[in-house]
Amino acid sequence: MKRNQSGFTLIEIAIVLVIIGLLLGGVLKGQELINSAKVKNLAGDFKNIPVFIYGYQDKFKALPGDDALADTHVDGGVKATTGGTIGNGVIDGDWYTTVKTDESFLFWQHVRLAGLAPGPTSVDVDDYWPKNTIGGNIGVTNAANTPITGLKGSFIVCSDNIPGKFAKQLDIMLDDGTTTTGSLMVTTAGTIDTPAAAKPNADLVDDTPYLVCMGL
Repeated sequence: MKRNQSGFTLIEIAIVLVIIGLLLGGVLKGQELINSAKVKNLAGDFKNIPVFIYGYQDKFKALPGDDALADTHVDGGVKATTGGTIGNGVIDGDWYTTVKTDESFLFWQHVRLAGLAPGPTSVDVDDYWPKNTIGGNIGVTNAANTPITGLKGSFIVCSDNIPGKFAKQLDIMLDDGTTTTGSLMVTTAGTIDTPAAAKPNADLVDDTPYLVCMGL
């Protein structure tokens, strides 16, 4: 006796392929939205730090970290004793310093105690150092201590461990779209003892982490 074999019709296969296409499109769109949110968050770090600096300066007529009267201006504030000359109108010290008496380290305590930024105010806790949305350190220094050759500004804000694809988007969003010129530049990730050359857009690998710094 002849048996009939059942299978998918062309219409059924087409419907399945359409559904798979929609699911893939949704996943890709969702990842795109997540990445876009991360870039906006990273950009927010660069935009917020000037608010912290000028807010503190407006309130106390001094720069956070460089404030010679920090112990009286903010309850629990510690005055810097290393990293540079306190009270000279410059936030001295490397952006990544772990020396608890450096101006660039105490910058975060001062702006937090002044109610301008969130985060712990004790310099002894493990999570004292601020992190970006990727998990990299964020820091502040000055042009004399910039980790990128040619980057200028009264203040230099650095954010580490940023993937190349995000670094390029940040430069388009915040600067001139070229990672070797303007106020935002990109270099090798990590702490750099001497200024390094900025990396051009074409050399940035999408998923490789980099250090992004911006002059203000």
